[in-house]
Amino acid sequence: MVACVHTGTLAGIESVHVAVEADLVRRLPRVAVVGLAADAVRESTERVRSAIVSSGLEFPKLRVTINLAPADLRKTGTGFDLPIAVAVLAASGQVPADSLSRMSCVGELSLDGRLRGVPGALPHAILARRLELQEIILPESCAAEAAPLTGIEVLSASSLLQVVEHLRGARALPRAVATNEAPLSRAADLSEVRGQTMAKRALEVAAAGGHSLLMVGPPGVGKTMYLCRGAPPVPASLDVEGR
Repeated sequence: MVACVHTGTLAGIESVHVAVEADLVRRLPRVAVVGLAADAVRESTERVRSAIVSSGLEFPKLRVTINLAPADLRKTGTGFDLPIAVAVLAASGQVPADSLSRMSCVGELSLDGRLRGVPGALPHAILARRLELQEIILPESCAAEAAPLTGIEVLSASSLLQVVEHLRGARALPRAVATNEAPLSRAADLSEVRGQTMAKRALEVAAAGGHSLLMVGPPGVGKTMYLCRGAPPVPASLDVEGR
């Protein structure tokens, strides 16, 4: 039986739909991942195997083929761990396959079955709503980011076993709750920068996606000014070089 789980991969600041398909065949045990997967995605099979066994479930002793569709889209990140695990469990009959058509999930698995947060919780939830799914399951550590979103039920999970119990109908997952954080200061912002549309766009994309940013130019062109106008902080490394 082939099982399919909805998920997404980040492309800039948006999430692109990916269908994770799992097929089991009675051949020598082996796990193959196809569909233009990056190294981090291919390595997920070892994390998934350990997480399933550590959760008291059974990893099928068959040939497991994981297809990430569409096959021409590059898949990156560790967020495929949870959907791959759920697809394998559904294909082996350990969770009901009919419960997968209404949900999406994203998350990284530790070897003991716990869920770790992944970047892009809000874009993934927006994608699930656009696909008209009923719910999305996110790791507890990042689910609050997507909690304010309306039109879809954002659920929070801390382990693979909790997700399995939810899909089996044994214990429902709690809804994610938004955290009450202090608003950012808006004393100054990029609206004070006249022109320089491409430079401001680069700052916004770097801040939103957590990318590194290299600013090169002679003294006086405005490199420091961009960073002092209240632009959102860039989580990754920031290099400013004057020539």
